[in-house]
Amino acid sequence: MFEAEALIAMLGERAREASRILAKSPRAKRDGVLLRIAAKLGENHAELMRANQADLERAARSGLSTAMIDRLALAENTLATMAKGVAQIAAADDPIGAVSGRERQPSGIEVARMRVPIGVIGIIYEARPNVTIDAAALCLKSGNACILRGGREALETNVALGRVIEAALREEDLPPACVQVIATEERDVVDAMAKAVNFIDVIIPRGGRGLIERLMAIARVPMIKHLEGVCHVYIDAGARLDRALAIADNAKTQRYGTCNTMETLLVHDAIARRFLPEIAAIYRAKGVEMRGDSRVQELIAGVSTATEDDWRAEYLAPVVAIRVVDSLDAAIDHINHYGSHHTDAIVTEDAANTDRFLREVDSASVLNNASTRLADGFEFGLGAEIGISNDKLHARGPVGILGLTSIKYVVYGDGQLRKD
Repeated sequence: MFEAEALIAMLGERAREASRILAKSPRAKRDGVLLRIAAKLGENHAELMRANQADLERAARSGLSTAMIDRLALAENTLATMAKGVAQIAAADDPIGAVSGRERQPSGIEVARMRVPIGVIGIIYEARPNVTIDAAALCLKSGNACILRGGREALETNVALGRVIEAALREEDLPPACVQVIATEERDVVDAMAKAVNFIDVIIPRGGRGLIERLMAIARVPMIKHLEGVCHVYIDAGARLDRALAIADNAKTQRYGTCNTMETLLVHDAIARRFLPEIAAIYRAKGVEMRGDSRVQELIAGVSTATEDDWRAEYLAPVVAIRVVDSLDAAIDHINHYGSHHTDAIVTEDAANTDRFLREVDSASVLNNASTRLADGFEFGLGAEIGISNDKLHARGPVGILGLTSIKYVVYGDGQLRKD
């Protein structure tokens, strides 16, 4: 009989021991592992693509959705992109041991904050095998051991990537248990990870609402949640038409199956008559289904009626919800009410409206005159990311190296004693 708790206890004990070694390892050794991983992704290209093809064939047989298959697939240039991201992480500043905010107190002591690893991080994710490399690289750079549980649909690819990481760790004389890829499809493992408070310091789940809600109901380990992306683009009355069209197109159609893809388009009434027919022509040419309110339907023929559920939908598909609004206030209210606090953008040349939107929209990433697709660790200069956190505590937005660290207070004294 499969014992999930026993498996996680075994992996957790190994990870805890490895995390202590990794945390005190010099930067050169951790960066050396990363550079070896980057090189091995190219060296093992054929093997990794074969493993991914096996996953894709199984996904097709099982009737996996188009969006999920898109996330699962490794394109010919994907491994090169992954290697570039790992190398970028290696080149980043080392956060571990960095001391900041050193200030002298009236007693004479000097108090500062030191950046430290969290310890052992459990990451639970679906479909995208690139997360295996991103997660491993970020955890290694930040001095954390990690236990990775990818989706069953990407099992062959993840296991193959795990072998690449293990080989790199061995070559740099670091414990293979610094990164452990769980090679089982058993769902009980996820529950066991979420309850393993003696072995895992934080859980980072990346997946759909069903996974997140399930973990929230059972987890005893703290979580940094990466929930759905109900992202908006608001076309303000003060928008340049050409810029608005380009951004609304890119945010929706550049890639459909990502969490920073726009799902709802909001358009100010003052620009709607000029803007909507033109963006509709672009969407129709690309096969995007449009669902709109009554004012949208008046301006665009053949648009189906948007329901209440559409305003909350993360389609991850060529479908977009469109609403005409009367003001900036109405747009902000809509986003804060229906959005998932992930990524939202305003297109406008009005500086005052820009300032209000950036300040008042309660989301992890808020953009002016730029596509929501740019809300990404690479684009923000963070290198690879674990994901984009909708949380407000500890880490918010793209979670890169610093998001996987904590702080401790360090005190420099000269014989001071407490007197009162």
